[in-house]
Amino acid sequence: MTTTEASIAAAEAHSAHNYHPLPIVVASAEGAWMTDVEGRRYLDMLAGYSALNFGHGNRRLIDAAKAQLERVTLTSRAFHHDRFADFCTQLAELCGMEMVLPMNTGAEAVETAVKTARKWGYRVKGVPDNQAKIVVARNNFHGRTTTVVSFSTDPEARADFGPYTPGFEIVPYGDLTALEAALTDNTVAVLLEPIQGEAGVLVPPPGYLAGVRELTRARDVLFIADEIQSGLGRTGRTFACEHEGVVPDMYVLGKALGGGVVPVSAVVSSSAVLGVHRPGEHGSTFGGNPLACAVALEVIAMLRTGEYQQRATELGDHLHAELGLLVGGGAVEAVRGRGLWAGVDIAPAHGTGRQISEKLMDLGVLVKDTHGSTIRIAPPLVITKEDLDWGLDQLRSVLRS
Repeated sequence: MTTTEASIAAAEAHSAHNYHPLPIVVASAEGAWMTDVEGRRYLDMLAGYSALNFGHGNRRLIDAAKAQLERVTLTSRAFHHDRFADFCTQLAELCGMEMVLPMNTGAEAVETAVKTARKWGYRVKGVPDNQAKIVVARNNFHGRTTTVVSFSTDPEARADFGPYTPGFEIVPYGDLTALEAALTDNTVAVLLEPIQGEAGVLVPPPGYLAGVRELTRARDVLFIADEIQSGLGRTGRTFACEHEGVVPDMYVLGKALGGGVVPVSAVVSSSAVLGVHRPGEHGSTFGGNPLACAVALEVIAMLRTGEYQQRATELGDHLHAELGLLVGGGAVEAVRGRGLWAGVDIAPAHGTGRQISEKLMDLGVLVKDTHGSTIRIAPPLVITKEDLDWGLDQLRSVLRS
């Protein structure tokens, strides 16, 4: 038995089978490359579902974490600490907002957004108690808590976890007419991904986000943009909403905010919205801890330069031009995405997304499948054009086989 086989067997024996990872055991990583326990190198074209936008072992982030590790890592929110104010101030400025409510994981941040919207609806909008409604989109992915899966349309995420939380209405993604029909006086928020990641990197029709902004503003409804995957440089802008010149009422952030070093998430909004919270009503022991703030502050500083957004734009244009050439050749049915983010639909006769991912792994490229026939491509924003082209060459090779 190889080291890889032994490690996977031990994991299978002693961990819950809630994931189906590719059969690789990573031992180290740097930039856009990972090395397994056998010493084989792989080009990472997934980047931790956008958590690793700045690459593995980014020196600025590692140095920031190391420096903070020597000082203090956790105080709980029972006390103030000296990194918290800067983190909240600078993240609010990056978002063009006023206040920040920090958490740890993306799912926690979505839960925080849901609770905030409901409380705002009752205290500010005047919705009758327990009547608040939030409109969401079909094929959404906002996490896997019991409340979040209550408004999922993915059978795998939802089945056997009921009873489900009420208060949500699901409409087709990209359909402004359906959205408008769903809005009532009791609607407190519309919660959307500007680009649906888990669904296969689905980009809405042009004008959709601007239309959502117009409808929500007219009906006194909060527009909540879940930019956990799409935000912080991935699409070529700091936020995917910027592609339509849209500013939502609330950003939900995570993944890349922690640089792939520590889990950091946050809800960012106005004081009129986040100001509804009072001490003791919502919180997190680790949310906004000193270590998280130190790393996130470095992420914010890196994003302020615009360097990573520019790289995502330029390399993303190249990526989509190359992927577009594959459509119509018999193996690829469609390509979608924006920036350094793409969903590639494999023709069923050519193999499943999982099979294509495994063949790419054998050639030293790591991607991940979703919804049967789709593979997702989302390399770290630090990837070189040469490495990106090499990865695309391996994809072409697999599709020709």
